[in-house]
Amino acid sequence: MPEQFHRPVRRPSASFDNLVGSSDSAEVTSVAHATASALLTRAREDATGESAERLIAFTAEHGIDDIAELWATAPAVSLPGALWRLYLLQLAIHSDPQTSALLYERGRVELTSADAVVAGAPVPANPEEIVALIDTILRGVFRGDFAVALERAAAFCRVQVSGATHTADDYEKTEPERATGLTTRARRLHTYAGDLSAAAGLWRSGGLS
Repeated sequence: MPEQFHRPVRRPSASFDNLVGSSDSAEVTSVAHATASALLTRAREDATGESAERLIAFTAEHGIDDIAELWATAPAVSLPGALWRLYLLQLAIHSDPQTSALLYERGRVELTSADAVVAGAPVPANPEEIVALIDTILRGVFRGDFAVALERAAAFCRVQVSGATHTADDYEKTEPERATGLTTRARRLHTYAGDLSAAAGLWRSGGLS
């Protein structure tokens, strides 16, 4: 990522440098909202799509720590909170696409809702296609209908929740520690799904900041 582009992500302004470690949570929250808004606006105004592609590739090239500094403590249902959850979801999928694909397929088979259709993965989806799906969802965040992208991410989470829950049941008697890990994952993804759905609703009403 060119230096002139990723500085707004890593060091959004001189004021942010002074706020790292600050005890003033209101100031930190203000910076989180301001940087998220500025970053999203910049990406969506770039007709070439280059800014969006750099943001999609950001964690693969630079890790999650810089984004965490900006947005990890932001309210869950807020613009920085939504972006933070999307990046966490992307990182989890990129880090272990095989497990993500396994849980997604199990969830898709078990669910009776339309969540798999909304998420939009191929049927069945292999690990590479699951990676491509989350990157496509992020591309929609930065270039397409923001609310639709959030809803697709929420639907993806719900499919994974179903997969993780049913797989945890399979391991409950034979591998209880693995079952516990899957249950914890399901709970976290369930929370993400609710947060992202709520953020999508606020975006449509003009209340997400």
